[in-house]
Amino acid sequence: MRTAPTAIAAALLAALTLTACGGNDGGDSGDGGKTAASPSGDGKGSGSACATAGTAFAVGPSSAAPAAGDEGAVPVTVTNKSGAPCTVTGLARVELLAGGKSWPLAAQEGAAKDGELTLAEGQSVTFTIAYVRGIAGDAQQSADVQKLSFSLPGEKKAHTYDWPDAEVALQSGDTLEATVGPFTPVGD
Repeated sequence: MRTAPTAIAAALLAALTLTACGGNDGGDSGDGGKTAASPSGDGKGSGSACATAGTAFAVGPSSAAPAAGDEGAVPVTVTNKSGAPCTVTGLARVELLAGGKSWPLAAQEGAAKDGELTLAEGQSVTFTIAYVRGIAGDAQQSADVQKLSFSLPGEKKAHTYDWPDAEVALQSGDTLEATVGPFTPVGD
């Protein structure tokens, strides 16, 4: 059964929020155990832009699509390790890679491209890649994705991880049936 990528992403976000999966690095963030990022009230943010040097990343666990035509979701968590507040503004730039080909992903329908979240030290946000599973072995309708590459808003440095799920359906030769969602707080 096929559902909207937005519904899968929303369900995954709800599950992540309910489990309040804040990382345990042995340190105390000094915020009384709170792990949620908060939207900036003044639109200016209270920290500099989050940068690769001051962040940690985690990919998954995914909600894999069980069969061709079904939808799955792969979350990516970004944690502020910089020692000071930092802000993410906009959307992550995401590409899926197979062999020598890459597919940049479009924003999920309704995702605000100018949304802004400020993260205190130790706080995390996540974004989700929603996709439709393709047909194994059918290069006309599917891409055998091998890698996931992403960068933070405003940064050029890309981070590459193994794609954790099966092939992804093609809308056309240049477009996968996959989208990237906005940054959302993890826990509260």
